[in-house]
Amino acid sequence: MTNSTTTTEPTGDVRTPHTVGWRWAPHWVLAFVILWPAPGYAEGVMVLGALAAIVLLLRARFRGGAALLSPAAWALSSVLFFAYWMPQLLSAFDSVDLGRALREALVDLRYLPFLWLVASSVATRRARRTTLGGLAIIVAVWTLDALAEVVVGTSPLFFGIDQLKQLISNRPMCTLEQLAYVDRVGGVLGPCNLKLGIVLASLSPFALYAAGRRFGAAGWILSAAAVGVVLLFAGSRASWLTYALVLLFSGWRLLGWKRLLAVFAGGVVIAAVVTLLSPQVRERVERTVMGLSADQEQVDTALSGRARIWEAAACMVRENPINGVGARGFREAFAGCDPQAGQIAAWGDGPALHAHQIVLEVASETGVIGLLLWLAGVALAWRAWRFAAPEARDRARPAMLALAVTVFPLNTHLAFYSTFWGGFTLLLCALYAGSLLARDEPPPAPRAAIW
Repeated sequence: MTNSTTTTEPTGDVRTPHTVGWRWAPHWVLAFVILWPAPGYAEGVMVLGALAAIVLLLRARFRGGAALLSPAAWALSSVLFFAYWMPQLLSAFDSVDLGRALREALVDLRYLPFLWLVASSVATRRARRTTLGGLAIIVAVWTLDALAEVVVGTSPLFFGIDQLKQLISNRPMCTLEQLAYVDRVGGVLGPCNLKLGIVLASLSPFALYAAGRRFGAAGWILSAAAVGVVLLFAGSRASWLTYALVLLFSGWRLLGWKRLLAVFAGGVVIAAVVTLLSPQVRERVERTVMGLSADQEQVDTALSGRARIWEAAACMVRENPINGVGARGFREAFAGCDPQAGQIAAWGDGPALHAHQIVLEVASETGVIGLLLWLAGVALAWRAWRFAAPEARDRARPAMLALAVTVFPLNTHLAFYSTFWGGFTLLLCALYAGSLLARDEPPPAPRAAIW
């Protein structure tokens, strides 16, 4: 799947993406991301975008629709979707609730036209500047908002969202019970949806690359420091590892190894100071250090019960090796594989909801078939990167890095077959495919701004 420079353009009266309605694709994608603090509205925007994409595609295919995306971008975005979706479908036949699993698989077909829409939002230089630049701005605003929460104790953005929610429904975004368990910064996503750390860490390449290109090394370092401080207070140890990978692979090209090592040394000093000043951060660091113990019970406590969950996931793989227990069937199958049945878990009452690790999640819920399909998707994504031209790699680098650190296997993860994190991951897949395999365009005018 190469980024060919000899693709034949359609002839005749071909309408460009801007004349068939795709000019709003970047704004639709940005609206979807901005609305993540209100998941229901974000899901509605995604569904409407998918429906609009289907309508526009039906119209455009008869008017030179190949101009919307390069054939390679169509192919890669579709292949990545099916590498995600086919394991879900095949695992449904052995699921605890066959009817519900099949319905979920059919409903998730909505992601396919949405992926085409997202890929089209980075298909041209102008659209790419809007989409990737917009994502960088969103990360910057959410970072400043979280820093404000560190100082004043409340996220200004979430406070506004919460007040609006109370005006509309006379109910707050979070219940008192949820607020009682808050132990970290929630930012714009709020104290009852503590995903800010991992979301910012995965989206940070867009902000760091934008800062580096516009302001050079100083801009990159300042942006990296701001996001890093937020991630310390956001408290997700998975986000710390994710962000370390982002800094490593985005920084060495801009700074070189010596200056990058100095940046990491400065980061260690900042982390040490924050740990001393913040009891919440100190508690997370102490639990992380506890994980280095040889005592199994201490390791499980440090991992918030994940060692127990991973044992259960391995049991599910042994008992259902072909197509797993069904996508999102982990919670139903957990009781039968719980190695410490009857004991109170580190996370509290109830079963574990998912495996918290991408390889174990895919293997336990979708089996060997699912794992092979995911690996096939990874192989094709890597092949596209390997054979792409240098300029194509440069424009796709932020999306590539964001996607790579999100699925990095030596980490803990959110559930990839959940609505939020599944949609998040597929969004990154489409941004990667659309950026890497965008149609070749003439060089910009000397004064044109390049993101």
